[in-house]
Amino acid sequence: MLKDNINNVEKKILESCLKSGRNRAEIRLIAVSKTHTIEEIEEAAGSGATDFGENKAQELNAKFPKISKPVYWHFIGHLQTNKVKYIIEPAEFIHSVDSIKLAEEIDKRAKSINKVQKVLLEINTSDEETKFGLTSEKDILDVADYCRNCGNIDLKGLMTMAPYTDDEKIIRSCFVKLRSIKDSMNKKDFNLNELSMGMTNDFEIAIEEGATMIRVGTAIFGERDYSKSWKVI
Repeated sequence: MLKDNINNVEKKILESCLKSGRNRAEIRLIAVSKTHTIEEIEEAAGSGATDFGENKAQELNAKFPKISKPVYWHFIGHLQTNKVKYIIEPAEFIHSVDSIKLAEEIDKRAKSINKVQKVLLEINTSDEETKFGLTSEKDILDVADYCRNCGNIDLKGLMTMAPYTDDEKIIRSCFVKLRSIKDSMNKKDFNLNELSMGMTNDFEIAIEEGATMIRVGTAIFGERDYSKSWKVI
């Protein structure tokens, strides 16, 4: 079943690339595996998935040593400074840096294991109070400046979440805004390449607007069953 789901997502990615004149190789599909079991992740990895996203620090820390196949881990959830220690080893990318305080902790923890941690700044492009992320240009530039002066942080790009809505104009405007912020920052020599945007309900729009990473959970793993524990293998 997961193989069929992944193939269906791949088909939509290719269709979106064709529509927007993009190369499939530019886009990284991140299978969002939060709450899903080790067995399901192994099945997805055996069906072509190479990148997995988790949004709970301790869940990622517990899962990553149990996966036998070579995969890349992405931390995509809101991150508290006291939880950085759980993800600094497994996470290739941290998608949700939203403060200097958090960047400072990431830099310190990465230095302790001799790692240069790839990060993305989380930007709130929808102005929704329920969403995390930086909003003002000053705050974005302040955190970005701090990151690029850290010896153990590699600032690679930006991340955002569009509102959950059927209004394509609202969704697209959020993705256009993120791309515009990236372009503006690159004029200040930040050299950002990554745009992490788009989920199951809107990743095709995100690809059309320049996403290099899409975070897809439900379309791959199905609806989450919160009555079951991911720890049941």
